[in-house]
Amino acid sequence: MGISVAASAQNSGCSVYWASEGRSDETIDRATQFDLVDVRTMAELCNLSSLIISVCPPAAAEDVADQVLATGYRGLYLDANAISPNKAQKIGQKMASAGTQFVDGSIIGGPAWEPERTWLYLSGSDAETIPANFTAGPLETKIIGKAIGKASALKMSFAAYTKGSSALLSAILAVAEEQGVLQDLLKQWSRDGSGFAEEVVNRVRRVTAKAWRFEGEMFEIADTFSGSGLPDGFHLASAEVYHRMVGFKGDPEIATIEVVLAALLGDL
Repeated sequence: MGISVAASAQNSGCSVYWASEGRSDETIDRATQFDLVDVRTMAELCNLSSLIISVCPPAAAEDVADQVLATGYRGLYLDANAISPNKAQKIGQKMASAGTQFVDGSIIGGPAWEPERTWLYLSGSDAETIPANFTAGPLETKIIGKAIGKASALKMSFAAYTKGSSALLSAILAVAEEQGVLQDLLKQWSRDGSGFAEEVVNRVRRVTAKAWRFEGEMFEIADTFSGSGLPDGFHLASAEVYHRMVGFKGDPEIATIEVVLAALLGDL
């Protein structure tokens, strides 16, 4: 996702910097492929940039923001991570206290390689400064309000269903497998020519590649539900489902449905 956001900014005439210190070979390869300017360190990145965009796993969002603030950065900071409104507001308050402009953002859709497929939603009093960096696309932008947390709330509401339902389906297949009725369930779903059974199996297999990241997102969604006065238990359970799938990161080809269910049931 991060490299596609960078590419969209490049398309719009922006110079895009990044810091290679401590990053993986895969990340370095992606940045090199798109000719991002490597300034090596976070300190130099903050020194050279007028806008910093954070796109990272949810659990790292606050730490990244703290690292940026520690450099003395006083420019514009866009947090585009899948975090709860509470966390977005907390980060925003830290930024405001330090004299740094803050915009709450959220990305809905896959990596932004095609127009009208991926949206960057924005909220905050400085949100109107962001779209100019992405005018040539393919990342689409939309400002939805001035309140910090609104963009994050939209992401949490959207992902609560899309990713939460994938966790639920994964758990359902695992229960059916453990109870010895998986094939009967798939046959029932396939009655009247429905392709739902095949869709579910493929969906569960595909989600394993991103389960390591979705686990943290489920905690953020649970926090959002709790902060809205609603039960958080479903998405806490979803986090556990995704936790049991984290071993498939980087090697989705091994994720046959049999292997995935064995992992969910603790048989691996």
